[in-house]
Order: sequence, then C-alpha cells, then structure tokens
Amino acid sequence: MSTSIRTLSPSLLWQFFDTICSIPHPSGHEAALRQWITDWAQAQGLTVLQDTIGNLIIRKAATPGMESRKGVILQAHLDMVPQANAETAHDFTQDPIQPYIDGDWVRARGTTLGADNGIGLSACLAILADSKVQHGPLEVLLTVDEETGMTGAFGLAPGLLQGEILLNTDSEQDGDVYMGCAGGVDATAILPYYAESVPSDHQAVRLTITGLRGGHSGINIHQNRASANKLLAELLAEIASLAEVRLSEVSGGTLRNAIAREASALFTLPSTALGALRQLVERQHVLYQAEFKGVDDFICLALSPADLPNRIMSTDLQHRLSAALLACPHGVMAMSRDMAGVVQSSTNLGVIDTQAEHIHVQCLIRSLNDGGRDKVAAATAAVFRLAGAHCQFSGAYPGWQPDPDSAIMQLLLQSHQQLFGVTPNIKVIHAGLECGLFKAIYPHWDMVSFGPTIQGAHSPDERVHIDAVGRFWQLLVNVLKMIPETKL
Repeated sequence: MSTSIRTLSPSLLWQFFDTICSIPHPSGHEAALRQWITDWAQAQGLTVLQDTIGNLIIRKAATPGMESRKGVILQAHLDMVPQANAETAHDFTQDPIQPYIDGDWVRARGTTLGADNGIGLSACLAILADSKVQHGPLEVLLTVDEETGMTGAFGLAPGLLQGEILLNTDSEQDGDVYMGCAGGVDATAILPYYAESVPSDHQAVRLTITGLRGGHSGINIHQNRASANKLLAELLAEIASLAEVRLSEVSGGTLRNAIAREASALFTLPSTALGALRQLVERQHVLYQAEFKGVDDFICLALSPADLPNRIMSTDLQHRLSAALLACPHGVMAMSRDMAGVVQSSTNLGVIDTQAEHIHVQCLIRSLNDGGRDKVAAATAAVFRLAGAHCQFSGAYPGWQPDPDSAIMQLLLQSHQQLFGVTPNIKVIHAGLECGLFKAIYPHWDMVSFGPTIQGAHSPDERVHIDAVGRFWQLLVNVLKMIPETKL
C-alpha cells in the first residue's frame, strides 16, 4: 500500500500539497514557494500580480456562462509555523517537510506539517488548475507572514482586488463555519540583565522541561494544556526558597503564538545544595504529572550537569524576574457573554529569552474586541513594570465582528446541508484570522471561513484528517457553483 499523499483524493489538491511540503516556507521565507506558484500560474496562462509587500494575486476568468456571477476571492497564506521535536534535526529554511499517511490522517516526520494553511493553499491552486470546476470571476489572494505578524494582510492595499465575496480557507474543523475571529496584540517585556560573578565554589546544572503537547495559542488555549514557561515560572518561585541556588539564564518557547512546549533554566550552586534542588524538582515533577494527567501525560522535568557560566543574575533580578513570570497572565482571561463556550480574551506567555544585556519575554494577547484586548495588555504591562521591565506593544490587529445577515454564510450553510445532510456549526474562532484586517481595508466584502479538521496546529503533533479534506473540497467546489449573479 502506497504511503505517498499523492495517492489520496482529491488528487489535484494532495499533489499540490505534496509539492508545497517539498519547498521550505516558514514565516519570512516564503520567496521560493511564491516563485514556484508564480511560475506555475503564468504557465497556465493566468494573470499574476505580486504587490509591494509580497502577496500574490492570481486571476482566472469565469467559466463560460458564469461571467455575471459575483466575483469571489479565495484566500490562504503562504507561510507555515516551524516547530520540530527536540530530537529532530530540521532546518526549516532548507529541508523539506516529510508528510506521510497515518491511518485516517496525514502527519509530518518530527515537525509541523504545514496543513495550516497549506491545505487551504493547495485547494486554491487546485481550483485554478481544475477546468471542471464551475465558477464566476475568480481571484486567489495568497498572503505572506500570517503566522508571525500578519504582514501580508496589514500591507494589503485597497483597490487591488475586484471581488465581492471572500472565502478564507484558514479554519481547522470540519463541520464548522466561522463568521468572526479574535483580534490581538503582541507584548514584549524587556528586563535589563544585572550580573554578578559566579562564586568560586559553585557548579552548574540545567533544569529542562520537555514532553509537553504545546499547540495553538488561541484555538487550544481553553484546553488547560501545560505551558512550559508557566511551569518554569512556578519552579523558579519554589526554588527561591533555596537561597544558595543562583539563576544564570532562562529560556522557553520559540513562538509567541504557540503554547510553549519546552523550557530550561541554568543554575549555579554549591554541591551541598544539589540534593535539596533535586528533591524539589522531583516533588514538582510528581505534582505536574498528577495535575495534567490526561492532558499532558509526558511532562518531563530533569536536572543535568552543565558548563559553568561566566555570570549569574543579581539576587534582586532573580527575585523580580521570578515574580514577574509567575504573575504574568496566561490562559483564558474571560469568556464571551454573548456566545456560549466562546473565549472572549486570552493571553499566551509564549517566549522567554536571555540575551547578552536583557531578558526578553513575549506574549500574544487575543480578544474578540479591542476593549478586552486592552484590559489584558494593561495587566501584562503592570506586572512587568512592577518588576522593573519596559513593556512595549506592537502589531495590534482588529477582530472580525460577526455579521448575522451574511449572504455567503447562508449560501454555505445551504450547500453544506445539500451535500452532507447536516447544517454546520456557526462559530467564532479564537484566533487571528486575516479577515479582521481585510474587513478594515475592504469593508464591503462578505466573508466566511471554513476548512478541514487539523489537529495540533503549531506543534509537531499537527495532523490533518484525510476524509475531512475531501469534504472541504466538495463544499468549496459546490459553493463556487452556487454564487449568485451580481445585481445590476
């Protein structure tokens, strides 16, 4: 039995996805993939435009007889989240993703798969390639750098696109249709590093936290998954009782929009204090295994010998940093009062990084409205300012407010019922879809977002359900056929 994803159906979509996996395209490194798509589209006789920010717009004329239909924009982003397991050596700027079939799912070997948003991207290209698909005037918008800053959506100029309806392909649950999303803002706290010399009788040990599931900092934030950075903060607070244990550096997480899967701290201490530290870590290990049983079953806390560093933090800095990380907001901050079960506001303690002169902490704050976002931002800033850090905010983007009168939403619900015999769930996603930014630039667009089931996005556990991809394709093709005519 073949394990190649090219054998799967719909064949055009999976063939495109296999090619996309073969071309490295982490955020900020989409040029090679963009060039391949440009060359392919031009060879098909399609019109291709690259804007000043790096987004691609590809136009395809309507199927004969459908020229009077409303123009549709199919939209996906070009980049993927680069995450690998600790034991996997992978250069995301050079090495291809290795997808494989695992029962009913497609996964990647040791890394993120890039189904977010590679499956949606593949569907857009397959629509352009498939002469049997019926559609009106069509534009495909492929944006850059969605995962790290929504740079492409921020930089999209008004007047470039002619369509009236946008179909966003960046949702991750079969049977759900999204009509709203959270906005967000990045928070960065910068704490000056005040150093002291390492005592002559000290040795060094490294504490590591590994084995966590991680996940998407919006979609998975309500599932109470362990954050390696918050576990590290709790451990640092406990270790504060051992006065002889001194902190040299801390690190954790790699992306502000992914729940931290791993974290570490480098300590120095006299040999007489090592036993007490080991007991403390072993005790916390047992507690965490019980606390996250059934959610994060493979938490691992370990101490190992390390090379002696050339500096340690001042006692005052160690205490202030420990307190700030412990108090830093993380997780769900509020639930929506209007939509049952929907997260209103959340925040993710995403990255901790010790640099030469400073310690940097990055958080991503999300909310369905600007007021909720700003409240969490103010609380985050207050915590770090009390600790003597400078806190700055960047990349604020709006949410996508639900439109109960959306015509494309009603058409999609009708199409789903027609194809599968059930009405899909109408939802608001707690993630930063680009739709909020698009609405600010093109306020007349009628928008909806849908996609196949993707689990574990932003982590090496990422997988996409094969049958759900087939249903996603059927729905997309059927919706395009049903788009109404433009009113004169």
